[in-house]
Order: sequence, then C-alpha cells, then structure tokens
Amino acid sequence: MSMRHRRPHTALIVAALCLVTTLTGCSDSGGGTPSSSTPPASASAPASASPSSPSSSESGKGEVKVTIKDFAFHPATFEVSPGTKITVTNEDSATHTLTADDQSFDTGNLAQGKSATITAPSKPGSYSYICSIHPNMKGTLTVR
Repeated sequence: MSMRHRRPHTALIVAALCLVTTLTGCSDSGGGTPSSSTPPASASAPASASPSSPSSSESGKGEVKVTIKDFAFHPATFEVSPGTKITVTNEDSATHTLTADDQSFDTGNLAQGKSATITAPSKPGSYSYICSIHPNMKGTLTVR
C-alpha cells in the first residue's frame, strides 16, 4: 500500500478518536455540581409527605427530620406546630448549619454525619432559614 492511501485512513482514525474523546467528556459521570433534576431516592431520606421533593410540606406534631445533602435542605420547606422538635442531620462532606434569618433557631456547625435537634418557635409564622456557611442554601419553616 502506498503512502498516499495510508494518510486518509490515518486522518479518519484520528477524527474518530477525537469524536470518541469529545463524547466521553460530555457524558454524565455523576460528579460536579448538583443539577436541578430530582436527586435519587435514598433509604436514609427523611420521612415526609413527598420524599422525592426537597420543598415538600410536612405537618409535624412530634418530631420532624431535615437532612442536609448535596448542599440543600431536604425538605427545604415544611410546616410544624409550635414547639415541634426538628432533628437536622448533615449527610454532606462539608460542614453546614440550619440558622433562622432572625436567629430564633440555629443548629450551630454540623460536621459530616452529625445531627442537632432544635425546637420550632412558639410563635406562629413563616421563618426563613439558611446555612450560615453557604448562604445560597435556603429554606422556610412555617409554624401554625
């Protein structure tokens, strides 16, 4: 085979390898920042009216569980009675807090795997909260 006939084959092979490399780089490897899609259900997910929705409403008379995972509160929005105990568990590798904007409740720093229990305010109303370390993490607690 002459050199002239090998060059088109070589160019075709190089082009195919570039295409495969590009497509592999664009595939979802599961890493990176969280997307807006619904996270997969987990056996350790908190009990709520709709476990797959992080902004579900949960009526609490006893104890409510909030999980911090993927830099988000699950559920992010929930409803409780005055004085309800709220257990917050951090399942992220980063330290987080659950802190009311008005400072009426605060878990303090929660390292990975740690939990804290706070008490819902006795005054009915809507209480916005954040992670004081990562203020883009937000939620709302409604006391009725």
